[in-house]
Amino acid sequence: MYTVDIEALNQQIYLDSAFVEDLRQETGRVIVGQDTMVERLLLGLLTRGHVLLEGLPGLAKTLAIKTLAQAIHAQFSRIQFTPDLLPADIIGTMIYNPSKNEFTVRKGPVFANFILADEINRAPAKVQSALLEAMQERQVTIGNETFRLEEPFLVLATQNPIEQEGTYPLPEAQVDRFMLKVKIDYPTKEEEREIIRRNLQEETLGATVKPVVQPKDILRARESVRKVYMDEKIERYILDIVFATRNPAEFGLKALEPLIQYGGSPRASISLAIAGKAYAFLQRRGFVIPEDIRAICHDVLRHRIGLTYEAEAENITQEDIINRILNTVEVP
Repeated sequence: MYTVDIEALNQQIYLDSAFVEDLRQETGRVIVGQDTMVERLLLGLLTRGHVLLEGLPGLAKTLAIKTLAQAIHAQFSRIQFTPDLLPADIIGTMIYNPSKNEFTVRKGPVFANFILADEINRAPAKVQSALLEAMQERQVTIGNETFRLEEPFLVLATQNPIEQEGTYPLPEAQVDRFMLKVKIDYPTKEEEREIIRRNLQEETLGATVKPVVQPKDILRARESVRKVYMDEKIERYILDIVFATRNPAEFGLKALEPLIQYGGSPRASISLAIAGKAYAFLQRRGFVIPEDIRAICHDVLRHRIGLTYEAEAENITQEDIINRILNTVEVP
């Protein structure tokens, strides 16, 4: 029988995750509040996942990922998605060189560690799928050559929840490629006061973020995340939650049946498990507890549950359904 020394593992993870505090402190020098957003970006980094952010303009989405990239000493690229964008504008293209009488590859902005895909739903499907292929395969083909993308590689795509005219919403299969969908809200009054004060100080405006972590440290941390212990009871808990989105009646949630068009895919179960481990790692703990799963459940599942017209007519959201599932499924 394979046994795990939880005490030793806990101490090991506590040491391996020491850099998390440095990262939080350094990003906190620039970003006020938005702790959940920064934490979810770290979750994506530690699990090779990508993050879809939904929030109104001006909520520090660009600032957050740029600051994190600087703190990790990584390359950062921002792509503003517009209706006239072409796949070549993202992945790169072949350029003719008259002096050498040959075509050479010019790499696009996707060749970086951190990609901010701003307003991804503003660009046509062809452009979206070019980026999503890079996310999934971790490689890009230009002409006859295939190039591997450097790790760590994180895509943060943003969507504006208002102004849906003239946009190209991401199809369900493509949204499923994002490990987390995070909704961000306005800062509190105290946080906004601090934002005003910082922006009025000259020294803050030019504040530079010091690199406190190297990309190789993130790659090493990913290996540690995989070692975090997950008990069979937690595995069963994850499966119960995901299966409750598919067959709610089996879990005493018959009322949800007419509201759910489709439930979470196996990707949802995988994402809940690995994100649960990463969340435990961020708490500097060597084992997963049910609270870890509950903490990240909304972000993992909200874009993986399809609502029926009936649910939309009754103003029932994915959040409502996830809350009812979490309140009903037995916690180990």
